[in-house]
Amino acid sequence: MGVGTFRVQYRGRTRQLDLLVVKGPYISLLGLAWFGPLGLAITGVNHMSLQVDVDAICKEFPGVFDGKLGQYTGPPIALQLDPAVRPVRLKARRVPFALKPRIDEELDRLVEQGVLEPVPNAPWETPIVTPVKPNGSLRICADYKCTINKALTAHAYPVPVVSHVLATLAGSKIFGKLDLAQAYQQLPVDEATAEAQTIVTHRGAFRVKRLQFGVSVAPGIFQNLMDSLLKGIPGVTPFFDDVLIAGPTPEEFEDRLRTVLHRFQTAGLKVKREKCLLGVPQVDFLGFMVDAEGVHPTGDKVRAICDAPAPKNKTELQAFLGLLNFYHSFLPHKAAVAEPLHRLLDKRAPWVWGQRQEAAFQAVKDLLVSNSVLAHFDERLPVVLACDASPYGIGAVLGHQLPDGREVPVAYFSQTLNETERNYSQIDKEGLAIVKGVKKFHDFLYGRPFTVVTDHKPLLGLFAPEKQTPQVLSPRVLRWSIFLASYQYALIHRPGKAMGHADALSRLPLPETGPDPAPAQEVMSLELLPDRPIQAQEVAHHSKKDRVICPGPEFAGYTTHKHELSAHKGCLLWGSRVVVPQPLRKRVLTALHETHPGVVRMKALARSYVWWPGIDGEIEAWVKHCQACQESRPDPPRAPVQSWESARAPWSRLHVDFAGPFQGKTFFIVVDSYTKWLEVALVPSTSTSAAIRVLRRLFATHGLPDTLVSDNGTAFTSGEFQTFTAQNAIRHIRSAPFHPATNGQAERMVRTTKDTLRRMTQGDWEYRLATFLLAQHSTPSSTTGRSPAELLMGRRLAIRLDRLHPDRAQDEVVVGEGRNPRTFEAQDPVYAKNFGAGPAWVPATVTRVTGPVSYEVLTDGGQCWRRHCDQIRRRFPGENQEEEDRSKESQGNSGAVRPIEQQGQAGEAESVNTERTREAERTPEPELRLSEQVAPDQTAPSQPASLEREPEPEPQTREHPRPQRTRRPPAYLKDYECDLPGRTGT
Repeated sequence: MGVGTFRVQYRGRTRQLDLLVVKGPYISLLGLAWFGPLGLAITGVNHMSLQVDVDAICKEFPGVFDGKLGQYTGPPIALQLDPAVRPVRLKARRVPFALKPRIDEELDRLVEQGVLEPVPNAPWETPIVTPVKPNGSLRICADYKCTINKALTAHAYPVPVVSHVLATLAGSKIFGKLDLAQAYQQLPVDEATAEAQTIVTHRGAFRVKRLQFGVSVAPGIFQNLMDSLLKGIPGVTPFFDDVLIAGPTPEEFEDRLRTVLHRFQTAGLKVKREKCLLGVPQVDFLGFMVDAEGVHPTGDKVRAICDAPAPKNKTELQAFLGLLNFYHSFLPHKAAVAEPLHRLLDKRAPWVWGQRQEAAFQAVKDLLVSNSVLAHFDERLPVVLACDASPYGIGAVLGHQLPDGREVPVAYFSQTLNETERNYSQIDKEGLAIVKGVKKFHDFLYGRPFTVVTDHKPLLGLFAPEKQTPQVLSPRVLRWSIFLASYQYALIHRPGKAMGHADALSRLPLPETGPDPAPAQEVMSLELLPDRPIQAQEVAHHSKKDRVICPGPEFAGYTTHKHELSAHKGCLLWGSRVVVPQPLRKRVLTALHETHPGVVRMKALARSYVWWPGIDGEIEAWVKHCQACQESRPDPPRAPVQSWESARAPWSRLHVDFAGPFQGKTFFIVVDSYTKWLEVALVPSTSTSAAIRVLRRLFATHGLPDTLVSDNGTAFTSGEFQTFTAQNAIRHIRSAPFHPATNGQAERMVRTTKDTLRRMTQGDWEYRLATFLLAQHSTPSSTTGRSPAELLMGRRLAIRLDRLHPDRAQDEVVVGEGRNPRTFEAQDPVYAKNFGAGPAWVPATVTRVTGPVSYEVLTDGGQCWRRHCDQIRRRFPGENQEEEDRSKESQGNSGAVRPIEQQGQAGEAESVNTERTREAERTPEPELRLSEQVAPDQTAPSQPASLEREPEPEPQTREHPRPQRTRRPPAYLKDYECDLPGRTGT
């Protein structure tokens, strides 16, 4: 009927092929023309093709192979920290100036990827270490073994048993292996874990938002996740970041591979395409060779023994025989087989290596690699890795420690040192042996605890997992320390005599050497050689080759100065300045910047000698990107001051800080930002408890604030202080580190307090503080225009300066409504209240007015009293007054005691104290007593010469009298007109 072109899809291949259509119920046939496009081949029935279109499968999942950092879409990882372990905050380590730009670049890259996030600080802070990769770039790692690794709860997830893993591969004929890129960093962590993984650098602290390399429980967590993710897929075995895929047929292998990649794509995980091995008949996995025939041990386990060269002297022979002695219990007939070798060690025997010795040497090697010596790897037995180094080789033995304490070998490793490695110090050679041994037996060691044995004791201070990485290390040793941090190992020391097995491998190494690294020191020396000065002949030579300077279309850029350009001896000049060709401009800029001048000086120097279009911009860029200039550049201009948000009310935002030690004392400063009210308290120390004690006392008086601002002192960052602010619902704000201006109000008051107290020298500290605070509270602020007391209390505080004003000098007399005030004048006859024995009222005469309502009276008995107006009544003399006077006079002549003289001291003291108390309340200024102001012989003319004081008998109402305090009337209560010399008083 005809021929048509149709779209045909087969096993991931899509082709446009021709199809012949015929009419009738015939069977469809596949022509040979389709075999080639569809990848079909006729190979006969005796051969099975294992062709797998790996590229087509990978193209179906581009997100898994895009080369970017993956991000797991499941729940974030949460590390379990022991709450009994206190958080550890270590300071950042010093960074070499040459590495700072590269570290900054790597930090910026990780921040852009979302792995790091800048934070002010965190409870856990771990310093970074920066090993250099072979390509010259840096890797940011953290020294977690000295911080969170000590507090992590062990992740009890079993490591897969190698024998169980290999048993699942029976019947498989085609294999593949996937390798996840940056496996741990593809797993996000929760907020608490990110905070615990915080790293501290020279640029501050960064939270690590992905599972970090070096966390001790990371292998178990990752293996648990991979097992859960790939569960239920037959022939798929994850082992940490490696995934083994096996299938009996290509079709089943492709289906399983697609299932794995689909789950990876759904989970957000990604793999390294260049490290993947897919669709192959055999694969190396966990130290075994896996193929269709089964599982085979690799020859690498015993190659270090089988290919070991023959000893060349007695020293090498002694090392080899030490290997035999270490495993003598596993070697049958060892003494008889090695007898020719032992004879060579005789002091009198010459060194002769003949056929007999060679045969014995080969026989001993056969014994060492026989099944009677080599043991199968058993996950249930402790794993031991013994490493040693000689001047020309390194060796390692992987073995098990049996229950009886003996060690049985599982595999051997040795390697000859290359020319560079032979120049290492001995400690570096021993460290290289450990690192090479761990790398060699990675499949046996990773994810499980093991013991590393060395005979070089100084390595315990560098590689011991329980010790902090030293701050100053060579880049090589630092890189090794970071590499070993991902393994769960213990490092122990064993004397060299007990290390015969590893020592023999290091002294009889295989003739293999690692590649010599690039001679970096020589390259650096060549780069540092100074360039020879540029001469005119070189300028002329390059001017002829410069396409811009030579006549042509590009020469249009010089037309602006075309009338000023000239040619002289092959050089183009602009005035007297040489026009520099393009190839020489970098060298000219280097010469101009030899002494690292600034932009202005460098331009001035260039304008005297050279020119080319755009030279000013290139000079600016050169200075801007000069590393030496950037490192020595002065501080940038200070940022504009960012004012705090205005406080809403008094005592709403407080600024606190410690001041001192100052003159042997420590002070706690509290400033109210709204009113500028200052509180200064003497404290015994700068501890959290001292700060809380002062704040509680202030809060009891003024109430709780809304916000509390402090610096980053330990007293304010402690958990106790955070609990205190949280319990009182106070928002605690800490200033930025090394930026005291953030807490400027407290810092300013600290300086003011110190300056003022330094100038005040009178009195003790209590007096000086009280005087300073009273002045501060009552002085108007330059910011608010009012005193702190007015803003906080709503009133002004009374101080001594208030007494200067006449309105404040006299107390206003307040008379009760509806009452007529009783007033008396001098010489008025009155009755005075008697508080002693005798009559209740005693005749007396007013002698002086001492206040608005107080008077001084003279009794008929000659006593001078002070009485309130409520204690005085007017006296109206009657007809019998003369007789009473005569009677009293006669009683006085007869020696009888006058009633007035029998007044007790208690009543008079109570009256006088009452009046003195009222006077003291009206003024804080004590004055001299009247009796001290007027001499006894200076009596007034109106008083008799025999004036006596009121008797003071023992008090009758108080059992325990208290001492009387001397009180003097204030100056403003004196009657200056009546206060004449010669008057007496009490």
